[in-house]
Amino acid sequence: MAHILALDQGTTSSRAMVFAQDGLAVATAQQEYEQLYPSPGHVEHNPEDIWRTQLETARQALSQSGLPLKDIAGLGLTNQRETTILWERATGRPVGNAVVWQSRITSALCEQLKREGHEDLFRTRTGLVLDPYFSGTKIRWLLDRFDLQQKAERGEIAFGTIDTFLAWRLSGGRLHVTDYSNASRTLLFNIHTLDWDDELLRVLNIPRAMLPQARPSSERYGLTDASLLGAALPIAGMAGDQQAATFGQACFQPGQVKNTYGTGCFMLMNTGETPIASQHGLLTTIGWGLNGKVTYCLEGSVFIAGAVIQWLRDGLGLIQQASESEALAATVDSTDGVYLVPAFVGLGAPYWDADARGVITGLTRGTTKAHLARAALESIAYQTRDVLEAMQQDSGQKLDVLRVDGGASANRLLMQFQADLLDVRVQRPVVQETTALGAAYLAGLATGVWDSPGEVTQNWQLDAEFIPRDNRTEMNERYAGWKQAVRRTLS
Repeated sequence: MAHILALDQGTTSSRAMVFAQDGLAVATAQQEYEQLYPSPGHVEHNPEDIWRTQLETARQALSQSGLPLKDIAGLGLTNQRETTILWERATGRPVGNAVVWQSRITSALCEQLKREGHEDLFRTRTGLVLDPYFSGTKIRWLLDRFDLQQKAERGEIAFGTIDTFLAWRLSGGRLHVTDYSNASRTLLFNIHTLDWDDELLRVLNIPRAMLPQARPSSERYGLTDASLLGAALPIAGMAGDQQAATFGQACFQPGQVKNTYGTGCFMLMNTGETPIASQHGLLTTIGWGLNGKVTYCLEGSVFIAGAVIQWLRDGLGLIQQASESEALAATVDSTDGVYLVPAFVGLGAPYWDADARGVITGLTRGTTKAHLARAALESIAYQTRDVLEAMQQDSGQKLDVLRVDGGASANRLLMQFQADLLDVRVQRPVVQETTALGAAYLAGLATGVWDSPGEVTQNWQLDAEFIPRDNRTEMNERYAGWKQAVRRTLS
């Protein structure tokens, strides 16, 4: 039983992977699903699309692996984090669409809470800022939209982030659980006491009866319904996607940092068993709970990273495939002074401006689609520097190495520009799907596939390293131009 099935439920697709003891994937299946945009700045998903694609990819990966089910020791779950679903306990039926982490639909409620003086309370208890990004105000919005308050108070309505929803479905409704890392993204969880916070629940008028049990990130939570995957597999690992990626990158020592280049961009620094309160617009979050201990992280969240490349493809039609962006951008030596700030759904860390909107500056008659493509790629690196500068100020630590993963980390032009801009070495591992890998490791540690995090560290292998070139003055000048462009987006 030396293999683990990892389910990686992402913002634009569901993926399932089977990992062997050496940390390498033996099977992978992936399916995209529809993004729903009911109004400007509001994003939804159909929960049944999420469930269908995740179940189908799980079955496909198990079949593709060729392994008998007795060789699968357990199942790990990782997920797009703050996305919020409410469902009926009696039927398991969602009350409506999932409100996605990107959605800004609760901006007005967040502003109201700030005016009422609640901002410091939320910040102190949860490590988060009062922003539409997180689940708490999304729950309140859904309860109001569907008039569910009384049902929720009677315990008839269940809340979950995607991990909780999948665990419920996979277990046939027997499990209503989440892990500390996902709970810490809800605006409702006290990261110091490791429990739902009654005072925060009162502020948002959210019944405790709705909430899942919060547990460590690596333990046997329960079994899958045998009819779904052909056998009752232990669900044994759970973590939000960015915490899972940090674990998959073996960032187990305080001061180690990873950056994931996905739909958004997410940088996490391990701060050990001590939460560091950010003074520069970052989040204090739980990395994972393991072996009776909790690891905390500082996090910077960039809302639009790889999604800006999707916009070049789907919104502007400049490319046919996202992978074409590198070749197109490489046809010019620079952006020729063009900056693209992709504040399509506001700006995350360190600005936290829900009403900011995207801009393109520096356009001339000489601007081509290649300049726009390069500006889009560079915007990902610039936003990463914004976050890293804040992180180094909060932690007092200077970064030497940045470990990277996610789809856009395959883009060599972007990774070299990132190394130059940050003036640090950028390291990409052999296994770049570190989100799924982290979920597999957490499940495998609970089921005996791996004995300790030390074995995980030994599995980490370098694929490519990008060394910063000696162009610091030029990079600082370009970054100053970026900061000017950002100021034009702010509300």
